[in-house]
Amino acid sequence: MFTCSKIYTDIPFAHRQHTHDGHCSLIHGHNWSIKLTFKATELDENGFVIDFGKLKFIRQWIEEHLDHACLFNEDDPLLDTILSAAPHAYKPYVVRRCSCEGLAEHLFGIFTPMVKKATSNRVGITRIDIQEDSRNAGSYTAKT
Repeated sequence: MFTCSKIYTDIPFAHRQHTHDGHCSLIHGHNWSIKLTFKATELDENGFVIDFGKLKFIRQWIEEHLDHACLFNEDDPLLDTILSAAPHAYKPYVVRRCSCEGLAEHLFGIFTPMVKKATSNRVGITRIDIQEDSRNAGSYTAKT
C-alpha cells in the first residue's frame, strides 16, 4: 500500500469541552491543523497516491464549516442557550465530540466519501491527525 499526507494549517476556530472540570469548559480558540493521510494500492498516471492540486474541495469544506467557527458537542446542555443568546455572534458547528480525537473521527466520516468520489474509489483515507496549536494532538485511524 502507498500513502501520502496533506496538511491544512492555521485554521482558527473555537470549541467548548462542557464536561471538562477545568478551563477547557469555557469557549476558547486555537489555531488548528488537519493532517490527512491517504492510501492507495496503485499510483495514478503521475505516480501519485493523490494529486494534491485536486483537493480544493477539502480546503473549501474546511473554510465553509470550520474557519472561524465555534464547535460544540451535540450533548452540550448550554448549546441552545449560548446560540440563542447571540445568534449572529457564532458560526456554530455541532459534532458528537469536539476534542481532537472526536473531531478527527468526525472528519474521517466527512472526507472519506468525498475523496473516494473524487478518485473513483481508488484512494481512501487511512488516518486523520488534528492538532490544537502546536502543543496538543489527537488522531483517528481507519478500522481495518
